[in-house]
Amino acid sequence: MITRPLPSADLVALDIGGANIKAADGRGWTHSEPFAMWRDWQRLSAVLARLITGSPGRIVATMTGEIADCFPSRRAGVDHIVAALSTAASGSPVGIYATDGRIVSPAEAIANPLAVAASNWHAVARLAATLAPTPRTVLIDIGSTTVDMIPIQDGRLAPLATDDVGRMTSGELVYTGVERTPVAALVRSLPHRGIHRPVASELFARSQDAWLILGELPEDPACTDTADGGPATRDAARVRLARMMLLDPESFSMGDARAAAEWIATAQTRQIGRAMRSLARGTGWHPTGSVISGHGRHLADRILARMPHALLTIRLQDHFSPTVSRVAPAYALALIARGVLS
Repeated sequence: MITRPLPSADLVALDIGGANIKAADGRGWTHSEPFAMWRDWQRLSAVLARLITGSPGRIVATMTGEIADCFPSRRAGVDHIVAALSTAASGSPVGIYATDGRIVSPAEAIANPLAVAASNWHAVARLAATLAPTPRTVLIDIGSTTVDMIPIQDGRLAPLATDDVGRMTSGELVYTGVERTPVAALVRSLPHRGIHRPVASELFARSQDAWLILGELPEDPACTDTADGGPATRDAARVRLARMMLLDPESFSMGDARAAAEWIATAQTRQIGRAMRSLARGTGWHPTGSVISGHGRHLADRILARMPHALLTIRLQDHFSPTVSRVAPAYALALIARGVLS
């Protein structure tokens, strides 16, 4: 995590998700921390207040956390998030980002909840459109939970749908990510010493474990945001993957774990590839360029390698920084609020 905003911050942009809260000021400062909305929703206002201490001149927010299953409906989720943010703001002006590109008042957001629900993809796509390397570009934004793939044609957003239901159908929203996807949602078996063993339909391991084993997510012994609450280390990931097949850890070596992790990564790549093909059918064209954001760079590399032709690619982590790429929707929203990004 990065340090909190300075008390003199004139603007803070927030991306309030179901598993993480991200923030940026559009001038280089970024912040990201886990937040389990489904479990800790009652703490949201206190967590947001801690992040925005110092009464910034303006607070803007986008969200995806309204879909968390602690809320009976999207409307209830939007109501709670907007109310929590307004309380945390302590009098600072608050704006909520909508999928039509406007920043609206809290009252308008509550009156039109579906216009602001799951709006973060639209903000980062606006940033990607300014960087699109070819007339037919796709934004590939890979997060801990989902992948957004947004078509950009001639420098303009060209989404096939604007809500999550439609976006899942079109291929623009793929519910898979580099940390939180249950292994059992990706594969039905895993290789182990020459045979394929069925996996248990339990949350014993997540995609995070595969990418840790492959060395494509950094180890963090202090992080316990894992399937079993153990450390985010390669050896602990090995044990979690063994458990998926009901194996004892001593019968599952690190070499075994690497083979299983590669199988999981390949399955995840194929899933996203199928969505990409669906997206191409919907748009009527195949992309010739891509903009990559999020923190799943290695998964993005695999997706691009499976494309039928090479894409001209721009990566936010290279164009800006890895931390900006990680919080891309919040960073984009900060630029929108400042009038830098049209």
